[in-house]
Amino acid sequence: MKKIIHIDMDAFYASVEQRDFPELKGKPVAVGGSSDRGVVAAASYEARKYGVKSAMPSKIAARKCPHLIFVRPRFEVYKEVSSQIRAIFHEYTDLVEPLSLDEAYLDVTHNKKGILSATLIAKAIRKEILEKTGLTASAGISVNKFLAKTASDVHKPDGVTLIPPENVILFLEQLPIGKFFGIGKVTAKKMTDLGIHTGADLKKMEESELKKRFGKSGVYYYNIVRGIDNREVNPFRERKSLGAENTFLEDLTEREDVMNALEKIADTLYNRMRTSNAFGKTLTIKIKFSDFRQITRSKTTDFEIKYRKDIISIVEDIMEHEDLSNVKIRLLGISISNFKREVTDKDKSLQLTFDF
Repeated sequence: MKKIIHIDMDAFYASVEQRDFPELKGKPVAVGGSSDRGVVAAASYEARKYGVKSAMPSKIAARKCPHLIFVRPRFEVYKEVSSQIRAIFHEYTDLVEPLSLDEAYLDVTHNKKGILSATLIAKAIRKEILEKTGLTASAGISVNKFLAKTASDVHKPDGVTLIPPENVILFLEQLPIGKFFGIGKVTAKKMTDLGIHTGADLKKMEESELKKRFGKSGVYYYNIVRGIDNREVNPFRERKSLGAENTFLEDLTEREDVMNALEKIADTLYNRMRTSNAFGKTLTIKIKFSDFRQITRSKTTDFEIKYRKDIISIVEDIMEHEDLSNVKIRLLGISISNFKREVTDKDKSLQLTFDF
């Protein structure tokens, strides 16, 4: 058995802004662009009460919360604070798997301080984060990554939730289906239409039936409702993709403008690929239209895409077959994926006794 902690900062970007600018404390704040073309990157809990969410168009957010305060993102500041937080994690364990700037998994089964209780470690980490950054974090503690991630969301913000081994099955059986990590709104709706409202309902479904209705994800649903997740906490987590995109102040309607925009995005992507030393075999173009409908087009090569000329050539090849007549494009993006695997982590440590 493992002792896994999932730490999730509370409304991270917005909380940093409220910390640095006291006049924003207690007010609905959205980090992102305030223009008609802007998008909310993060929302404070005061803003969330009005239904404002990340990835929501700023125009809709302002309609939901007329007194919403928009703040431009300061990613360099967020990265600096994130580094402070990760340094705290590494005081306890080197098995830290960051998911983003504001959340990470920690395997504390064998930790640097010899603390037997994962719950005490989580509380100590949260206390140190608050003292050093002035920010709050929520923590979930359990025997695997799925359960820890699910637990961290139960008592947000500024909460700690433990799912000990002996309570795993009961917890999952009582959990509303929409609270399972990995089951989004669309899938949750499909499940409720099938009469699946809780983990107990999901557990009644045969694996074959879940695979039939949900494809490969059916196996995942079958396992997680039984508390099965054998993924290791991997500090060398592989990058899945690398991309760049741009939202335009005015919709693009002409093919020439679209291709010029894609060339500029390709330049940005190429620079990021070189900086990250990340080269893949699959290139994907994302197109979002003015009505927010979105499509992607991909091409996989038999070689690693390493040069700007190759990116441009593949983009031109993909777009040659795309009908752009009578469309209005608000966003374009290009990403590289299908990277060559360089690093794996096969840590197979085993802990037979538990003290949560």
